[in-house]
Amino acid sequence: MQLLRRAYERFAALIHELIKFGLVGAIAFVIDFGGTNLLRFGVGMGPLFSKVVATIVAATFAYLGNRFWTYRHREQSGLAREYVLFFVLNGFGLLPPLLLIGFVTYSLGLHDAVSYNIAQFVGVGLGTLFRLWSYKKWVFLAAPELAEEPTVGAAVGTVGTAEGAVERVGARPHSDVKAQPDPLTTS
Repeated sequence: MQLLRRAYERFAALIHELIKFGLVGAIAFVIDFGGTNLLRFGVGMGPLFSKVVATIVAATFAYLGNRFWTYRHREQSGLAREYVLFFVLNGFGLLPPLLLIGFVTYSLGLHDAVSYNIAQFVGVGLGTLFRLWSYKKWVFLAAPELAEEPTVGAAVGTVGTAEGAVERVGARPHSDVKAQPDPLTTS
């Protein structure tokens, strides 16, 4: 029974996380897709430059949404570190749309909005798969395991368990949020 309960809890946590990630991603997609089209066809910027600018704006929104909502229960390893790593990974995630847009525009010579948007849509889909995996792997780290029933140790800054005192690594990111293990890892 315990195994079924743990499996259900992991599945529920995974679904909850995926829904949040999807909502943040959907809004970022609208910012990215709409911004790219506005810059490309409204303002007249180049096809690749308009994609880069819109992606930077959308990625900033996505970082803030994922850090402070989707993955708020995960360990915070420093905003500067996460932000830089997030944008490096988004740079890699930007490669598929740029390659497809460049191929459609410059190799095939298609400059219409439909061809541009199809290339953009397929590229964003491929980039999103990479980003989902890479954010969990390197940016929004799983919360450290917490002792089930900690007791205050003799020394300040330690937590005691049945096995003995261990040094406290860090505090939870938010006092109102319980740390949760990554639902995709097995134990």
